[in-house]
Amino acid sequence: MRRSMIPYDHLIRGEQMVKCTKRQIRELKTALRWKIPAAQRQRIQMVLLRESNMRQPAIAAAMGVSLSTVNRAHMAYDRGGVKALKPKPIGGRQRENMTLSEEKALLARFGQAAGAGEMLNIHDLKAAYEQAIGHPTSNSTIYNLLARHGWRKLMPRPFHPRRDLAAQDDFKKAASHAP
Repeated sequence: MRRSMIPYDHLIRGEQMVKCTKRQIRELKTALRWKIPAAQRQRIQMVLLRESNMRQPAIAAAMGVSLSTVNRAHMAYDRGGVKALKPKPIGGRQRENMTLSEEKALLARFGQAAGAGEMLNIHDLKAAYEQAIGHPTSNSTIYNLLARHGWRKLMPRPFHPRRDLAAQDDFKKAASHAP
């Protein structure tokens, strides 16, 4: 996509070109009356100030933002109109090391051993995770991974399944009569 350039003589004389039609300005003013996020409202105001022949440094000072923020708002509007001024949604796993499917595949290797009744060693899981992502990580990352996939920390069983209650009672009686 080729960008149109402002002719050099306009910069020398200090003139600013108005880029919006009257219909577009009316659309921007109407958009200000909508129930929209504050960031989008501010970007619309930046575009309207440009159309009133205000320069970008003055707009930045008036709005309390940086010059690059004003420039980005103007470029976004020039490329996509009012819809382009809408803030991008933020969410999801911004700092993920692996996708959820990759995490499931990693845990599947350890899940077979855990399903067979063996103890899961967190240090082994952490080493495999670090090898997969290519850099060291903290223990909390591994615990968060396990929690995210529904793994839980099992507590030790309260008694042995093959316990002998008679032997336990005999031991208690003998221990209570000891000097």
